[in-house]
Amino acid sequence: MARMYVADGVTHLACTPHIMPGVWPNTGHDIRVAVDALQKALASEGIALQIFPGADNHVVPDFVAGLKEGRLLTLAGSRYVLVEPPHHVAPPRLEEFFFGILVAGYVPILTHPERLTWIDGHYAIMRKLAEAGVWMQITAGSLAGRFGRRPKTWGHRMLEDGLVHILATDAHDPERRPPLLSEGWELARKVVGDDEAERLVLHRPFAILTDEAPATVELPTAVGAEGQGKYAYDSADRSAMDAPNSSRGDASGGWLSRRLRDVFK
Repeated sequence: MARMYVADGVTHLACTPHIMPGVWPNTGHDIRVAVDALQKALASEGIALQIFPGADNHVVPDFVAGLKEGRLLTLAGSRYVLVEPPHHVAPPRLEEFFFGILVAGYVPILTHPERLTWIDGHYAIMRKLAEAGVWMQITAGSLAGRFGRRPKTWGHRMLEDGLVHILATDAHDPERRPPLLSEGWELARKVVGDDEAERLVLHRPFAILTDEAPATVELPTAVGAEGQGKYAYDSADRSAMDAPNSSRGDASGGWLSRRLRDVFK
């Protein structure tokens, strides 16, 4: 996989195994040790890939405490941290959960929202979270349809709506989940243009590695009128995706946005 990354033009990589108690019992300490060992092995093989420790941290009640204690792990020791919610069920009080991470001084990055099966009825939450300072990371393979039609559609829509901060591979192996970033970058270019596509795979990732404050990083913006750009949706996709969410609909920006305005005004 490291050789595949280098062949695809990748020079820096965050290694982000899952951390989920009872399922993937990795710890921040164990991951850092493993990354150090792998970096030495890559150097001995002459593979020009610089790697950094990180984790895909699943939602747990004591998330912030886990970060401070080192059980959970930020990206490269920065303030930026990957957060993976449940795949099939929208967790309760999600906005409050992310608010807690933000006020603790971290920048949460919600991983592969386009692949969550519950995004159909909760897209408004994604907008609110992004507006409140949560970053969004979509998977390059989603744009190519490697995870099916709906993740592809949602990935393109999120790009057009200016909600995507990072494009990543989320690679698991050389065959079924290969590390193909350039494929997604090429597809993203067709939606958001060359400059923003470069920010997705280069500028914002380096801002994470160097722990730049999010206020200094250029954020994504919507493409075209009302965030609708070059990607065509059929009527069934559009009607399903735009279905109102009665339990969360809130034109004022939601509980999280209001709280953040109160705290930081």
